Amino acid sequence: MIISLITLIVLEIVLGIDNIIFISLLTDKLPKEKRSKARLIGLSLALVLRLILLAGISWILKLDQELFQISGRPFSGKDLILIAGGLFLLYKSSKEIFEKTEDHEPTNIKKGHSSFNNIIGQILLLDLVFSVDSIITAVGLVDELWIMYVAVIVSITIMLLVSKKISNFINKHPSLKVLALCFLMMIGLALIAEGFRLHIPKAYIYFSMAFSFFVNIMQIRKKG
Repeated sequence: MIISLITLIVLEIVLGIDNIIFISLLTDKLPKEKRSKARLIGLSLALVLRLILLAGISWILKLDQELFQISGRPFSGKDLILIAGGLFLLYKSSKEIFEKTEDHEPTNIKKGHSSFNNIIGQILLLDLVFSVDSIITAVGLVDELWIMYVAVIVSITIMLLVSKKISNFINKHPSLKVLALCFLMMIGLALIAEGFRLHIPKAYIYFSMAFSFFVNIMQIRKKG
């Protein structure tokens, strides 16, 4: 039971890395004094969403049921959520990469209350996608509901503690920003593929990005 709990906590943290990166890149658009607040709200919303989804776990499991078919390919509620989330990630990542590499006069978000709400809204949207994927993965690993609750609470708490350091580190190095955006594009593609029932092992994605991250760190240290 303890092994199952530890395994699920580690898995939730690994699956939450893309969430932290997405939140870090979005909050970078806000004034410095609002970034910590946005990160806190974003990850807190992720925690609340996952706890709510766990409370309605019977409904979550129904998302795996087939809704309709197109050319003989079945689609469920989960598939549609993953496809929509993947498309959104691809759009946001591509747009951010263009602004950082091609757009010499990027459009700045108005630093006001409406921009803050806009950022939180985008975070909430992706929180929902990642939460559904995370909960369904957890259900496939353990049967005890309390283990899922504890794993979610512990993993989100750990992410809250490290999110600021990860965010500051990524924002400090422009090359890591582009690398992080490429990582999100790959995650978006994986979500779309999974929505079409084409499973791409995320271990491949994490390994390739870990290797690229290692190379970037070596270059940064060499330059420094």
